[in-house]
Amino acid sequence: MLQGRESAEIADTRTRAEFRVAQKKNLRIARFLNRIVFCLFAEDVRLLPSGIFREVCRAGLDDSHHFAVTLENLFAVMATGGTFGTHRIRHFNGHLFEDSTVFELTPEEVRILADASEADWQFIQPSIMGTLFERALEPSQRSQLGAHYTSEADIKTLVEPVLMAPLRREWAGIKEALAGRFAKGLGTARDRDKLAGFQKKLAATTVLDPACGSGNFLYVSLQLLLDLEKEVITHATQLGFKFLPRVGVDQLKAIEINPYAYELAQVSVQIGFLQWRRDNGFENDRTPVLQNLDGFQNEDALLVPHYRSKAKSLKEAQAGEHADNAGLRFYTERTWPDASVIIGNPPFLGGKFLRRELGDAYVAALFENYRKSVRPEADLCCYWFEKARAQITRQQCQRAGLLATQGIRGGASRDTLQRIKQSGGIFFAESDREWILAGANVHVSMVGFDNGSEDQRKLDGREVPVINANLSAVADVTAAGPLTANAGLVFMGDTKGGSFDVPEAEAVAMLDKPNPHGRPNSDVLVPWANGLDITRRSRGMWIIDFGPNRGEAEASSYEIPFAKVRALVRPARASNKREAYRDNWWRHVEARPGMLAALAPLPRFLATVRVAKHRLFAWLNSPLLPDCQLFAFASSEDAFFGIVHSRFHEVWALRQGTRLETRPRYTPTTCFETFPFPHPAPARDAAVAAAAKELNDLRERWLNPPEWTETRMLEFPGTVGGPWDRYIDRATVEDRDGFQVGTVRYPRLEPRNAECAAKLKKRSLTNLYNERPAWLDLAHRKLDAAVAAAYGWPAALTDEEILERLLALNLERAEDEAQAANKPKPRTNRAKREDELI
Repeated sequence: MLQGRESAEIADTRTRAEFRVAQKKNLRIARFLNRIVFCLFAEDVRLLPSGIFREVCRAGLDDSHHFAVTLENLFAVMATGGTFGTHRIRHFNGHLFEDSTVFELTPEEVRILADASEADWQFIQPSIMGTLFERALEPSQRSQLGAHYTSEADIKTLVEPVLMAPLRREWAGIKEALAGRFAKGLGTARDRDKLAGFQKKLAATTVLDPACGSGNFLYVSLQLLLDLEKEVITHATQLGFKFLPRVGVDQLKAIEINPYAYELAQVSVQIGFLQWRRDNGFENDRTPVLQNLDGFQNEDALLVPHYRSKAKSLKEAQAGEHADNAGLRFYTERTWPDASVIIGNPPFLGGKFLRRELGDAYVAALFENYRKSVRPEADLCCYWFEKARAQITRQQCQRAGLLATQGIRGGASRDTLQRIKQSGGIFFAESDREWILAGANVHVSMVGFDNGSEDQRKLDGREVPVINANLSAVADVTAAGPLTANAGLVFMGDTKGGSFDVPEAEAVAMLDKPNPHGRPNSDVLVPWANGLDITRRSRGMWIIDFGPNRGEAEASSYEIPFAKVRALVRPARASNKREAYRDNWWRHVEARPGMLAALAPLPRFLATVRVAKHRLFAWLNSPLLPDCQLFAFASSEDAFFGIVHSRFHEVWALRQGTRLETRPRYTPTTCFETFPFPHPAPARDAAVAAAAKELNDLRERWLNPPEWTETRMLEFPGTVGGPWDRYIDRATVEDRDGFQVGTVRYPRLEPRNAECAAKLKKRSLTNLYNERPAWLDLAHRKLDAAVAAAYGWPAALTDEEILERLLALNLERAEDEAQAANKPKPRTNRAKREDELI
């Protein structure tokens, strides 16, 4: 309750200066709460006199002020050791009790604490500290930090190969060398030195978690090091030697921006260490009881802010004219401490969300400081990967293992793994692992990497000869380059940037309304579709689109559409940070003129959804405007549709693309521009086109059975040469002042009646491909066979064989294109005129 009450102060801050001041207070609260958690544990394991904390809580039930004074006295004694009432208190310190501040609690909070003290805390699992941390965060803070927690089993999946595998291999070799003398129970001085040397190595192995959260990765790493050291000590005892334990919490290092997590991590690893020693027969009799964790830093892991002056209070920060970050001079890159191993779970945040969550100034500094190493579009976690790679390259770290969104396998994020491959190697990966985050099933990747010296590689649980930058092991499709033959064929759809879309009924009502310049509203009204219109059913939406070039005066002549945009879009755009978006508020923010020019001559074009469960392609009829959630392909050919909707392109796209949670994401630069089409051949192209047309016809009859639908004509005025030109009845064309207008006859497929409309609601492409009936599967097999024949390949290829062949074809085509580009152009000789002859 206290943490929730006080964290509101952080949530209300508006600048980084205010945040920093409020965070200092929150840090003291965090330390106070963690001192309480430790005391609950300490009294139940007899590090404190039995029941002493319980007595303090009971005594404070009727007087919360007395509780605060008494508890502060206890904390002060624990800092140095001494007497508390009739009890002797050990020296704890470890930074935890340097500050004895107690925040005065409400009577209800004291009662809750007293109830909690009645439980047995000696068996508390340090791994649940993350749950405490997560519940203490407000949802908004949780989003900002990318906070998420990993189970102990998942942590070991990464820690074992990255931290423990080389140590276990070395230990296995030592045990094998000592096996004979171990059986006799008698070792030599050389044996002792060998064991002592390995124990020294364990005690010198340092682990850095640069986004430590509540410390789970550090706790599990320490536990595994302690377990291995115990094996060494046990082995030494059998050989006649007495070894004392040397591995400790001082081998752990951490960077964590959240003060509560920073404090909680230190408490969790200290508790875990003390529990392990008790459970494994080692005394906890050292003084002080807690060790100083000087390797823990409460800082931003990526950047260091430099201020002209620092506000000392929240009031001063609010009054200090920091609204424009006037107090902040600049940022520099954070230097990480040296460590044997870097391991952890950095925050995930897609590149397009960075500014929204982290602020413009911080993101600008991030891009500036890492401009040579991380692409701006990359996920936030990639900065941690790059930092770890740089540490390894500078020999300030030996190995690293980090979690990432599985999107790191593709797009801009994959460049980070390619840099790791260039300077070292990836020796461990879980390419696509299911993970529950905030109740949702998402997919992550785990990656272990070093300087390239590790020769044992494991991908998705199996030994492999190599792990590529896309976390695959066979065909390294990351080597595929863009092909000029595919350039200018695929476009991201229009980004409207406001409420330009209108329901069909409203659009139809506008179509017949006159304008002062005599032009019809159909010039700026066309059907519109986003991903839902393809994966589900068309919602019948239209959009107001003044195009990329109309000025405000010309746009305003379309009275009703302009008035609607002015009322709904202009107020929202007024505060937009981009000048072009703010000043040209009647235009879509990204109108994609290249796409419009490429699609204009086509009666239809192909589209696919950026993120969807199934990789589906569907025809859309011009002049429909595709939304930015769609990619539009400038082709109306059935053969083109057949090739991209074949298994060959699907396998390539799934390997080259990324994922959003569990759904594949299509990225044109890697999925399409690198995809090698088969060489043109009329007969084979015709076979592909026929199979593609059959597939589309079957799908359309399932989606819109003729028994349930009928074609109805929508008529309205349209400008000759405008977006509706192909639908104009030429017999109706009439001249106006410098332009011509005719009647548009636009055919629309509609339900026959309400009953048919209800039946049609369940008929969507997603539902169809979820069910995948036999006829659909057979149609796709027929198409796949035709496409295989177009390539001249067998139809029954495995996915890996398809990837290998496509990669080889891509590299061959890229080489041919490069040679053609470098080939000197032939010189043309013209005959000299008679007056030029000598």
